[in-house]
Amino acid sequence: MSTFQYLDTLQPATPAIVVNDLKKVFRKRSGFLRTRVTEEWALKGISFEVGRHETYGMLGPNGSGKSTLIRVLSTLLIPDGGQVQILGYSLPRDERKIRSVIGRVSVDAAFYKKLSARENLLYAAQLYGISPHEAEPRALAILERLRIEKRRFNDSLEEMSRGMQQKVAIARALLINPPLLLLDEPTTGLDPKSRRDVQSYIEEVREEEGSTIFLTTHDMAEAERLCERIGFLAHGSLVAEGTAEVLKAQAGKDDLEEAFISVTGEEFNDEEKQDG
Repeated sequence: MSTFQYLDTLQPATPAIVVNDLKKVFRKRSGFLRTRVTEEWALKGISFEVGRHETYGMLGPNGSGKSTLIRVLSTLLIPDGGQVQILGYSLPRDERKIRSVIGRVSVDAAFYKKLSARENLLYAAQLYGISPHEAEPRALAILERLRIEKRRFNDSLEEMSRGMQQKVAIARALLINPPLLLLDEPTTGLDPKSRRDVQSYIEEVREEEGSTIFLTTHDMAEAERLCERIGFLAHGSLVAEGTAEVLKAQAGKDDLEEAFISVTGEEFNDEEKQDG
């Protein structure tokens, strides 16, 4: 049975993501003989679920544990405790199967910068067993919807702006039409037009493909626009979750950022506010 046939057998009520008491610690050695070990807990036993076809946002400032969480979900980091299930598969046992059903976009997308957008995307497609004949028109269609002109398809990545590179990263993640899309601050550093283009396309993917989307961000407006439910992450702990309206009501605030500060005691720095 193929991975996608297996997904068809899952009950509709089966969550896309189940995280239970997830922990991740980073250990650093210091001192003359590097014998002194310090521990920094990035995730301190967090638990949550994301329903199938839901868009869930994890909201928090830099250093809150958002990117660590995405790296664990995408099999790039091994957790130090707890359980994670993704579309019925368990980490770390089923990590190879999980990789085949997720698309990931990070804030710092990695490419072969000397190669063109076309070459980067076709290479990524081959890793998933997709032929160039099938991948090329799909890649072009995605980029066109993200408002990248067809003539730029053969430009090298190093000739493209930060916003255009991020759009290519999104196209790469969506080439396999993944059931689960993991987005780690996908619009950070983009100009307002590129940010709107990316957000609009994320909405289209959710509506047309029925994808489940897990988004980390520090952009309050983005979280409210895209996410059905939002979690507040601070110092590696999930301190609240719910719809934007529920979170604001619980905090007694009319603004989501004010609600976050009230609940967590954390503030966003000037750079994050500017990006948002």
